[in-house]
Amino acid sequence: MAPTRSEFAARYRFPLDRFQNEALDALDAGEHVVVAAPTGSGKTVVAEYGIERALRHGGKAFYTAPIKALSNQKYRDLVEIHGDDRVGLLTGDNSINPGAPVVVMTTEVLRNMIYGRNPALDDLVTVVLDEVHFLQDTYRGPVWEEVIIHLPSSVQLVCLSATVSNSRELADWITTVRGRTRSVLETRRPVRLDNRYLVSDLTADRLRFMPMFVGGVPNKDARRLDDSAIRRSPPRGSRPTRQGNDSGKKKLATPRRLETVDLLARRELLPTIYFIFSRAACDDAARVCAESGLLLTTGDERAEIQRIVDGRLAPLDRDDLEVLGINPFREQLAAGFAAHHAGMVPAMKEVVEACFTAGLVKVVFATETLAVGINMPARSVVIEKLTKFTGDHHQRLTPGEYTQLTGRAGRRGIDDVGDAVVLWTPWVRFDEIAELAGSSSFHLRSAFRPTYNMAANLVRTYESEEAHHLLNLSFAQFQADRDIV
Repeated sequence: MAPTRSEFAARYRFPLDRFQNEALDALDAGEHVVVAAPTGSGKTVVAEYGIERALRHGGKAFYTAPIKALSNQKYRDLVEIHGDDRVGLLTGDNSINPGAPVVVMTTEVLRNMIYGRNPALDDLVTVVLDEVHFLQDTYRGPVWEEVIIHLPSSVQLVCLSATVSNSRELADWITTVRGRTRSVLETRRPVRLDNRYLVSDLTADRLRFMPMFVGGVPNKDARRLDDSAIRRSPPRGSRPTRQGNDSGKKKLATPRRLETVDLLARRELLPTIYFIFSRAACDDAARVCAESGLLLTTGDERAEIQRIVDGRLAPLDRDDLEVLGINPFREQLAAGFAAHHAGMVPAMKEVVEACFTAGLVKVVFATETLAVGINMPARSVVIEKLTKFTGDHHQRLTPGEYTQLTGRAGRRGIDDVGDAVVLWTPWVRFDEIAELAGSSSFHLRSAFRPTYNMAANLVRTYESEEAHHLLNLSFAQFQADRDIV
């Protein structure tokens, strides 16, 4: 029997916050809910309550996530609550207990189930749409809108995100499509975040570790230091070039990974997640740091790491593990370092997550996939570059992406403050970095566009008039109509 609301609330170490109680009230009132709250503030409580309500009413609940890694973690979390016989998992890689009353899946899997009129949708009461800001993703965003529009009208939605400042507009749209929807907004971060700027000053042969803001405004000393890397007499008609970019004598440089880790260790800012937007670079960074001889773990920690590795990787064939590089993987973990990215086999990623969550591994070099919902909070985060390659071009991080990355900094109940450390780079000025870090505007804009796949599914599933009507229900059309008004 699912617990009552008071029994549910008693399960948590902290009393429920104002926004959590407001969201739970909305669910009890039969409303859909859009929860926008900072990373680590406890949005998952709302999702878990929605699932509990579905089970209490004899129905089923689906938990959708944008990436497989997050789906796998949510599956493990829910198994701990409900037991492995009552929780299933459906991703491109796994199909575990799909007939369970609680099933975790990627959003694309749910969209395909809807178009296929899958019987698993029978008795579905609640759907959690985690990381709903993916709705604005150019390539995958339309899937979220398709799910919201096409789910059976009886299903209650729980939409969660850390980076939606126009949550009321999103709630208004869902109200027009599905019925009464409440927007619940929380802006207070549970652990204070300090933004830092780290520069390698070649003129003094030392690292300069500086606050990004002083008295609420960008640090003037940091700006002056960054300006010193700009040539004062550029050719007429051209833009100033930064000395880190040409063959002239450099004054500033991007701090090296090993010296950055060493500084964080001396300042007691470990564990840290070190974001590098390249899988190969993550692997290389973990290898170089481990081979340097820097040891961040104790003997007891190394023994526990060994136990986790042996336990988690036991099902894999020994020859396969050799091909996957098990020996350097063990050595890196034992030294306190690891890489984490989508190119790793799931079992090895789970080892990294388990070791880091237990406080055994001190530095994880990760791509941005680790910023999406996965519960791996750290004392600090490092952002090596503020640009990333999308597959055809380099683009600057958005305020929302920056907030997702830095949301990992600061462990609730452990740290009073989390530190976000941005490294100096010749490509981005300090003022641009400060503007990004100081922004709190995460306006969600629909990326909905009809695709051939969507058109085929609509034509196959609905009469032409209804299919045309459903296309007009998109969030993109809703925003366009509002813009006109």
